[in-house]
Formats: sequence, C-alpha cells, structure tokens
Amino acid sequence: MKKRILAYMKTIDDILADEKGDYDYEEIRKEHLVQLQFFMHERHVHLLVMLTFALFAFGTFGLIFMNFQPSLLLLMLAVFVLLVPYVLHYFLLENSVQKMYEQYDELYGRSLVHRKK
Repeated sequence: MKKRILAYMKTIDDILADEKGDYDYEEIRKEHLVQLQFFMHERHVHLLVMLTFALFAFGTFGLIFMNFQPSLLLLMLAVFVLLVPYVLHYFLLENSVQKMYEQYDELYGRSLVHRKK
C-alpha cells in the first residue's frame, strides 16, 4: 500500500507541476476523488485495527499489574511489536490523505479555470 499511495501522489504532483500540460483536469479530479476515497477507507480500517491493538496492549499491561506472570510480559511485547508498524503505517496514510486533499483542491481550481476557457 505504501508504494501505491506514494506512486499515485507523485503522479498527481507531476501533473500539477506541469504548468504547460494540456490535461483534462475535470477527469483527473474525478479519478483523484475515487482514489482518495479508496485511501480514506484504507485509513479508516487501519485506524480500527491500530486502536484494537492499542486497547489489547494496554489491557495486557493492566493484567500484568493485577496478576504478574512472565508469559504476560511476552504477550505484551508481541502486541507492542505489532502495534508500532501499525502506528507508522497509519501515520503514512493519514499524512498522505491530507496531502491528497490539497491536491484535490488544486485540481478543482484548475478544472474551474480550464472550464472558463
């Protein structure tokens, strides 16, 4: 997913950087909106998974204080090892979607300008 979202954003950045290009900004904007919805859905799913892992991690942490067992430490460590990549991936998705909002706004502005011509 990381490669896909970064490649897609670069494609849109390249289109927006090409001031002399003759693009159908309205069509690009519509396609961008579809892609944005896909990535927003992905972000939502990863938020739910990340929150589930976080709750499980803190629940395990609480169990350790209530009833200490060495096996619970291993469980908590395993959960935290899984939680860190989810947090990093969610961070990428969140920032990418925010950037895509900005790209959408610029595409929308250009589609209005080209409609008037």
